[in-house]
Amino acid sequence: MRTLTVFTPTYNRAYCLHLVYESLVRQTSSDFEWLIIDDGSTDHTGELVSLWMSENRIPIRYHRQENQGMHGAHNAAYERIETKLNVCIDSDDYMPDDAVEKIVDFWLRHGSDEVCGFAGLDCYKDGTIVGTRFPEGLHASTLYDIYQRNGVTGDKKLVYRSELTKQYPYPIFEGEKYVGLAYKYHMLDRKYKLLLMNEVLCVVEYLPDGSSRNMLKQYRKNPKGFAFYRRQLMLLPFASRAFKFKQAVHYVSSSLLSRNASWFRETPAKFLTLMALLPGLMLYIFILRKTSILKG
Repeated sequence: MRTLTVFTPTYNRAYCLHLVYESLVRQTSSDFEWLIIDDGSTDHTGELVSLWMSENRIPIRYHRQENQGMHGAHNAAYERIETKLNVCIDSDDYMPDDAVEKIVDFWLRHGSDEVCGFAGLDCYKDGTIVGTRFPEGLHASTLYDIYQRNGVTGDKKLVYRSELTKQYPYPIFEGEKYVGLAYKYHMLDRKYKLLLMNEVLCVVEYLPDGSSRNMLKQYRKNPKGFAFYRRQLMLLPFASRAFKFKQAVHYVSSSLLSRNASWFRETPAKFLTLMALLPGLMLYIFILRKTSILKG
């Protein structure tokens, strides 16, 4: 059995999905398979993948489902992954030619059941690192501590043990298509650390139709998913009070957007949520105004 599954959630990205494919064909290690989750594409994604599968240059598995959003696509991927490790490469990104080799070699040298996986770096097409590198001398950390206590910034590429990512499936809310992916990662933070490697594993490009470029619209359209995410982060036992207060502000805002009459009963931090009421209301108004402008 291969060591790594590279999985790619995709929705109407036939115009750029070839970048992932071509980078996987160029890999210096063949110890992987590519799992494509087609989240209800209406373009020619299926035909394109069929062509690549017929070429038989790399092992490809393809699953098509009704559109559920990124978190629903991740759920489908984790249900189907059979390898020891997995990494998500988005449909507008690609891997350096030696990325799989680096992942497998790093795990063979340093991996164990004591950690949930490891984190590497993302870079832009010009080679510039996204955000900052990991601090020298820091070999392991929770994802929370990476950002909140060690001052690291920018997206990082996360490689997880597959048996663990099958835990904590993302909830699906009717009429909504977004739940923060970090929910699962922070749940794993409660028991495990990530190993850290200052090596580039993914080349990224933030396209205009990507979710990171449309976060305000996501916030407006998916308030139940956002409220769930913020509720869970308020429960983290290791999180600082300032961090939890920020989550409470967003929880208030999302609860107002979803018109949830039970918002106060459902919050796990009632005093913090009361303190967050005014800034949460201000954020709610800001989101309404901004998304109205974007619609116009």
